[in-house]
Amino acid sequence: MTAFLIILVIILFGVAVWQMNKVFQLSKSPKSEDSSEIASDSDNNTQGYLMLAFVFFIYGILAYCFWEWGDVMLPVSASEHGIQIDQLMLTSMIIIFAVGIFTQWLLHYFAFVYRGSKEKKALFYAENHRLEFIWTIIPVIVLAALIIYGLFTWSDIMYVDEDEDPLVVELYAYQFDWRARYSGNDNTLGKANVRLIEGVNQLGVDISDPNGQDDKVVNELHLPLGRKVLFKMRSQDVLHSAYMPHFRAQMNCVPGMITQFAFTPSMTTNDMRMNDEVIAKVEHINQIRREKNIELLAKGEEVLEMYEFDYLLLCNKICGSNHFNMQMKIIVDTEEDYNTWLAEQATIAETIKTK
Repeated sequence: MTAFLIILVIILFGVAVWQMNKVFQLSKSPKSEDSSEIASDSDNNTQGYLMLAFVFFIYGILAYCFWEWGDVMLPVSASEHGIQIDQLMLTSMIIIFAVGIFTQWLLHYFAFVYRGSKEKKALFYAENHRLEFIWTIIPVIVLAALIIYGLFTWSDIMYVDEDEDPLVVELYAYQFDWRARYSGNDNTLGKANVRLIEGVNQLGVDISDPNGQDDKVVNELHLPLGRKVLFKMRSQDVLHSAYMPHFRAQMNCVPGMITQFAFTPSMTTNDMRMNDEVIAKVEHINQIRREKNIELLAKGEEVLEMYEFDYLLLCNKICGSNHFNMQMKIIVDTEEDYNTWLAEQATIAETIKTK
């Protein structure tokens, strides 16, 4: 692979030198009085047909990418607000692709139709206010509509109705892992400060605060189905980003401040595992792993485990050398299973007392 890249770089360098030489030659003063002929009709025809061929090449590559990698897109959203996010993304992509395909065709088609010829003379317009108005006002209107649509969608997503009594959970980021803190029976997180981090108190919870004594710190995030969850996010060291792709949720975790994001889970982990798209993805991944395991067994190395789908909390900021491995499992349970799991977790006060 390295040798191929080296050869490719050498070829591209040669092409660049050749093109620079052509530019240098064209920049010289013409020897003849007729300076209008820069290229022959044969060259112009060749370049015109190449431009037309290239636009079809672009369309072919685009179709191939959708065909080959369309299955790596995220499955259906597992949160209520995710439907709005997906609709906004779909609307934006339809407009972008429609405009891109149309303008690429115009660019290459006109380069072909109006390619140079001795029998044609170029007509130059110094200005055309009507055309300038059209190609300025249309993008402005479309972009303004998309921005307003996005702002209304974002406002709806970020609004948290206090009457809903959302479950309050803290997401705590540090290099290179996550911890979650549940707010206990009072649904109020206790005060915390990084200066209080000591021993088992990894999040710096203020034990003297009554609201913090029933808080529960875990390394696996469980969420109840159908109940809004308000995430309070902190970072211990550098800028992280709490990214939950299957819930269409992302928010930066900033050192020295608390950020927040809320959503309502709409599909349990077990239900998502039964989704047709997810089943196909899991089977595809496991097929790759089975083939890889044959090679590993032949070498006497440890084989890969079979993959099982789980929701994940990821860091979407390049926060250091082990950034890729900064993730935490998310499990969406029914209300009953969630309450049973939460009751089994020890509080901060109980954890410190046992230590």
